[in-house]
Amino acid sequence: MLGWFSRPIVNTKYRPGIALFSTAEITASLLRKCKTLGQAKLIHQQLLLTQGLSHPLAPHLVSAYLTLDAPSLSLALLQRLSPSPSALFCWNSLLRRYLHLGFFHDVLTLFRSMLTLGYSPDHYTFPFVLTACGHLPSFRRGSAVHAIVCTTGLDSDVFVCNAVVGMYARCGGLDEARQMFDEMCDRGICDVISWNSIVAAYMQSRDARTALDLFRKMTSDCEIHPDVVSLVNVLPACASLTASLHGRQLHAFALRSGSFEDVFVSNALVDMYAKCAMMDEANKVFERMKVKDVVSWNTMVTGYSQIGRFEESLGLIKKMKEENIELDVVTWSAMISGYAQRGHGYEALDVFRQMQISGSKPNVVTLVSLLSACASIEALVQGKETHCYAIKCVLNYDWNDPGEDLMVINGLIDMYAKCKSTDVARSMFDSLAPSNRNVVTWTVMIGGYAQHGEANDALKLLSEMFQKHKSVKPNTYTICCALMACAHLAAVRFGRQVHAYILRNRYESVLLFMENCLIDMYSKSGDIHAARVVFDNMQQRNSVSWTSLLTGYGMHGHGEEAIKVFDEMRTAGLVPDGITFLVVLYACSHSGMVDQGIRFFNTMHSDFGVIPGLEHYACMVDLLGRAGRLSEALEIIESMPMEPTAIIWIALLSGCRIHGNVELGEYAANKLQELDSENDGTYTLLSNIYANARRWRDVARIRSLMKNSGVKKRPGCSWVQGKKGTATFYVGDRSHPQFEQIYELLADLIQRIKEIGYVPATDFALHDVDDEEKGDLLFEHSEKLALAYGILTSAPGVPIRITKNLRVCGDCHNAITYISMIVDHEIILRDSSRFHHFKNGSCSCRGYW
Repeated sequence: MLGWFSRPIVNTKYRPGIALFSTAEITASLLRKCKTLGQAKLIHQQLLLTQGLSHPLAPHLVSAYLTLDAPSLSLALLQRLSPSPSALFCWNSLLRRYLHLGFFHDVLTLFRSMLTLGYSPDHYTFPFVLTACGHLPSFRRGSAVHAIVCTTGLDSDVFVCNAVVGMYARCGGLDEARQMFDEMCDRGICDVISWNSIVAAYMQSRDARTALDLFRKMTSDCEIHPDVVSLVNVLPACASLTASLHGRQLHAFALRSGSFEDVFVSNALVDMYAKCAMMDEANKVFERMKVKDVVSWNTMVTGYSQIGRFEESLGLIKKMKEENIELDVVTWSAMISGYAQRGHGYEALDVFRQMQISGSKPNVVTLVSLLSACASIEALVQGKETHCYAIKCVLNYDWNDPGEDLMVINGLIDMYAKCKSTDVARSMFDSLAPSNRNVVTWTVMIGGYAQHGEANDALKLLSEMFQKHKSVKPNTYTICCALMACAHLAAVRFGRQVHAYILRNRYESVLLFMENCLIDMYSKSGDIHAARVVFDNMQQRNSVSWTSLLTGYGMHGHGEEAIKVFDEMRTAGLVPDGITFLVVLYACSHSGMVDQGIRFFNTMHSDFGVIPGLEHYACMVDLLGRAGRLSEALEIIESMPMEPTAIIWIALLSGCRIHGNVELGEYAANKLQELDSENDGTYTLLSNIYANARRWRDVARIRSLMKNSGVKKRPGCSWVQGKKGTATFYVGDRSHPQFEQIYELLADLIQRIKEIGYVPATDFALHDVDDEEKGDLLFEHSEKLALAYGILTSAPGVPIRITKNLRVCGDCHNAITYISMIVDHEIILRDSSRFHHFKNGSCSCRGYW
């Protein structure tokens, strides 16, 4: 072999026809056999000496350089050649190589050089260039290449047109891709690749429904026979839409056509069934697969994890180990994510420990799932450990890969917020430049505030998002977190603004979810009529819709309306479950509908197959206790098939407080003590019972017990909406700038209602002092201060909305009832238990509170 390269190539000058042909053939063969770059360079040197660059073997030399991984030499040689079909072939080969290596900018640079040197691109050139534009992505340059295609007359070539469709799809130009596809259909040049390209384009744009519709049109109207790529494209659309029927039809087609044997099709079928929560069918496909790869196993592990069948997931992992299939990061992440999403945080942490032992390195998805698991169980220590790992191994903070960094940071903000470290979460949020925050960043921070009672901060942050960062559009979860905050504060004015935003922006795909949140917000903000209007205007309803409205009526003491809704729900074909009956019993309890509540409780098992749980028994004890039927409440407790918990005894103790039954109250309190229930409400109720019976030594004993046990009574707190936002008051509060006016107005109100019959209920002031001093103590309760401020700052006729963190004081309830007779306002007070609507000297609770 070396001998050939050391010998000069003979130039047979006198017999050019035969000799040249023979030499060229030999040289071309030698170029194909070159093993090293040095050998190719020797032949190149000989050709330069004997024939020059115009030799027809030059393209073969270019190909040899490409084969020997010397594209720069190929390019240098190509740039010196005159345009010819063989030279164009070399340019195309060079383009294909750069594209394969991922040098997309270089592909465009080569293309410009070709045009400058006078080459006319052919139907092989354009697909390489268009694919590079799509990968960058560069819509502008892709459009320019498309224009060149049109000028060269190749806009009727199906191969090139398919590349145009694919380019626009990758660059986010779905409308342009569809226009190109429609033009191809009009010309009758579409093939299966064209249809696959446009279906893939819609899937990339997450429009699964249109993708599925196009596939139907392809197979029915156009009679195009789907191939393997078609099935792999459209099966994820079925999975996204949970269109299991269409998925089954595709499964049948795959079996008939033999496509099922392709591992990609089989994996897509397994994934489709898994995402449709049809794991038994997914398992059947999995078992029939002759060839399985790690994707097949991971899809099954993920599917079982997502629906909570963790034993099957763990069984598959065990099988993978037995069959020596390496568990990759996807396998472990799927298990961790499955546990985290279903609130099994401790199990997720255990799986992560196993992952570490196995030596598998976590990726961003693993860490985000792990942070979600820590958040679900408020495991702050483990969350901090994950944070440290992220700093060492993942986070760059130089935003070289902003997508991955932001995913982790969003997960950290969410974790800290849900672990009640909102200050740390906010610090991380503030450390991000506004341009680096996405909608998830805002949502997790707003949601963290809303979920932990810091609703004012949640609404302030939402306002900042709307006013200062208009480029970030709130998503479904952002809106729902805002509605949750509005519900917590009873901020109906802000809630209405959010409602208007929803209507303007038409969240069609998630409208049901948002409407359910609106019903909840309006109900908890004191406007049950608005909640009913939202309900009546819903295009579709689910069980959550009915239950939310039922709960609203129960909170507002409208028991009759709640029962009507229950009957309408059954007429609509929905089967009531345990939650439904819990809400109905709650409504009966808060409306004094004792007999109806007993009837529902007695028939829920016999007529509907719902076995009463602990919460249902607690509702019955509460129902009977409020009505003064304490002996029957005790009988219910004694007949329970399970051991009574603290919630049962607190319900009984509350009934004893209302009706002054000291003996039974002490019995319930002792039971709570046996259960080690250290609740400030227990001590308060018992102390109230003793105070009502004027057993001041026992009141003092209870106070001493609280002090020695370290139990602190939560301070009463009330807040009210004014013109300038929400004002908060505590008992005896003098921190408000207008406190002098507030106390002056309140004193005037108390004096006026005393004249029409109000007598302070001094038994609600738990102090062994004279009644006059007790009256002064009652005078400073937080709900009275909030009411005075509301009257002071509200226009006549405007409803005053007050929220209290504890149950409303009996004396305050009585006083506000009288005040509603002398002011031109409806007073809507929400306490920890229910709503009270005061108007014209009466309350909606009718004494059942």
